[in-house]
Amino acid sequence: MTEINSLAAQASFAAQVAKASLTGELLRLTQAQPGLIPAGQTAQGEVLSLRQGATDFTLLLRLSLADGQTAQVQATTSQPLPPGSQVTLGQLDGSRLAVTVQQASASNIATLTRLDTDQVPVGTLLQGKVLTSQALPNEAGQPAVFRSLVSLLNSAQAGATLAVESPRPLPLGSLLSALVQDDQSLRFVPLSGRQDQLAIAQQLISQQARQASLPALLGALQQLASTPDVDPGLSASASRLLASLPDPGQLGDAKAVAQALGNSGAFLEAKLLTGQGAALTADLKAQLVRLVAQIQPGQANAVPTLDANTLSRLLPSMARSSRGLFDPAANRPPPGVFPLPSRVLQELEETADLQQLLRLAAAAVSRVQSHQLASLQQTGTTETGQQQTTWQAEIALRHGQDFIPLQAKLQREETPEQHADPQRGQRDPLESLWRIELAFDLPPLGPLQVQAQLSQGRLSGQLWAERPQTAELIDSQLSLLRERLLARGLDVGDLACHPGTPPQGPRTRLEQRWVDETA
Repeated sequence: MTEINSLAAQASFAAQVAKASLTGELLRLTQAQPGLIPAGQTAQGEVLSLRQGATDFTLLLRLSLADGQTAQVQATTSQPLPPGSQVTLGQLDGSRLAVTVQQASASNIATLTRLDTDQVPVGTLLQGKVLTSQALPNEAGQPAVFRSLVSLLNSAQAGATLAVESPRPLPLGSLLSALVQDDQSLRFVPLSGRQDQLAIAQQLISQQARQASLPALLGALQQLASTPDVDPGLSASASRLLASLPDPGQLGDAKAVAQALGNSGAFLEAKLLTGQGAALTADLKAQLVRLVAQIQPGQANAVPTLDANTLSRLLPSMARSSRGLFDPAANRPPPGVFPLPSRVLQELEETADLQQLLRLAAAAVSRVQSHQLASLQQTGTTETGQQQTTWQAEIALRHGQDFIPLQAKLQREETPEQHADPQRGQRDPLESLWRIELAFDLPPLGPLQVQAQLSQGRLSGQLWAERPQTAELIDSQLSLLRERLLARGLDVGDLACHPGTPPQGPRTRLEQRWVDETA
């Protein structure tokens, strides 16, 4: 990230105006107009547009003349005047104009030298367009400094021009995004980050179009493991995958919950990057990729070593394998929806052959990746300037001969100061705001969803049950739940259970807009 600071004071610009007016060469008309401003008189001028050239700046001015007439003229200058600037001008000769009242002109130049944090609080994402960029004189041995004028495109100060200094030149006409650090400091958000967000959204759409629910694959693997005349290596892989799944009773322990989330496949790439080869044995996504490699032709007896090269080779073929499995006319969930709806393959025979098993495994990998991409999509800076981190995953639970998918989403929200704290890893996690969402279908209770919020040790939550009788049952047990939470040392706020599903109204969303549509 690059930091830029607004000008410390406007006096420096006023000095430039004064110096230029003494030489009589502040503005030079591109076309001579003798008598435009009568000798001894002045005219009020407004800068309509500014364009930077190779060596100077071109202005379009609207003049209000003494006789009530207006005129538009084009002039060049060595110093930029931002659009909207109000200046008092006199005419030296047919081709030169000069600022005649330095103090008044300097005070009317519409350039922000600091931000009003009441209108744009710390953490606000500002977007702007670069109007000018100049290298400032600097002493020998000192780093280069560049001054730019940036027109703000959003926030309560949209339309204003911000004077900034940066260690690198800002390309003319480029669009910038920056976070407000304080009234005189900004932090750039690289455009590549915006491009990454767009790429994530596109990938999420394609992954959700290919994914299918985990129980379909797990049921097929259970059948495969008990079928004779199946390749022993493939049968062993299926048995290992099924044995690695936790049951609901194990999730009563916090360490077991953490282990189940860690093995959900959501962190596979992070494990690969950090060389945690031993941690891949029980990882769901790693086992699915191995399974696909074994099913593919020529791989029946091979158990590949899982690394980045294996992933790059196998994942495209899995995407091809899952094509044509779904109804094109079926409603697709919007990207990032939680929970991810159940989805099954079309016309799947009861006795699945290896080709169908391959497609089921590929669809299961896409299901895991949909959760991973949804996590990335919801990680970043919110519209209120908070730093939000999201982890979304799905844990497959063994329940007798059935499999229950438990979807979980955890979000941590921090202030920019907390996020930038070098001692962040040693702070109490409860200093942050945490949001937790769960979704599962547990027989005989039916579909359930939980939304909880934890802040400063205080927990509040809402539950929804699609079956009215289940909602009544849970509501009657909330007092017991409160007692158990209090016994764990938590300050418990509101707890309630409702029939139906959570409302899907507007929520706080990450800022995804690149530029103002009216720019």
